[in-house]
Amino acid sequence: MSFQNKNFLIVGASSGIGFSLAQTLIEQGANVFSASRTQPNLALKHFTWDASIPDNQVFSDLPTTLDGIVYCPGTINLKPFNRLTNEDFQKDFQINVLGAINVIQTNLNRLKLAGNASIVLFSTVAVQTGMGFHASVAASKGAIEGLAKSLAAEFSVSKIRVNAIAPSLTDTPLAKMLLSSPEKIEASNKRHPLGRVGKSEDIASMAKFLLSEEGSWITGQIFHIDGGMGTLK
Repeated sequence: MSFQNKNFLIVGASSGIGFSLAQTLIEQGANVFSASRTQPNLALKHFTWDASIPDNQVFSDLPTTLDGIVYCPGTINLKPFNRLTNEDFQKDFQINVLGAINVIQTNLNRLKLAGNASIVLFSTVAVQTGMGFHASVAASKGAIEGLAKSLAAEFSVSKIRVNAIAPSLTDTPLAKMLLSSPEKIEASNKRHPLGRVGKSEDIASMAKFLLSEEGSWITGQIFHIDGGMGTLK
């Protein structure tokens, strides 16, 4: 699985899954570019970029070609439906969907020039498995799944693959409130058939595979990396 001298843009590499993925790709010789509000503690070129107010001019300094884009930003906004406002839905949609659209549109020519590029997006297990209090995040991440399949069809002529990963609860800074005590961690572990919540590395390893030559015949798929949560009782 060679990434030597490949160019990848990871949006959201400052922590969690994006950080784990960036670290692995750098170790394997890739040129990794980061876009987020906070600069990762890694040896890479960083662009300050915020999904809620995207300024895509910052990407003008990227190389001519990109072998892959991974869009990691997400939200966990869990409320009863009657307490969710239009602003809640709009914020989640902006960060989860419109941010990804902006990044892809801005860098589409760079992906085309690579000749065999890969886009990896992120959904959630809550799209496939109905979960109470997840209406806003599930609605926006459901849109991501539709976007991934539509773009996979449209971009196939340009040899650009598009896939999405749908994790269950993963131990990242985004999920810290859900895993803030030993009791919460134990309860979350027990909800998963494999007996534990996810780790950043679990999800990053699938993203790495989808960026690699080994994943070169895979497109338009939603991968449920969820400890069995989405399909097992």
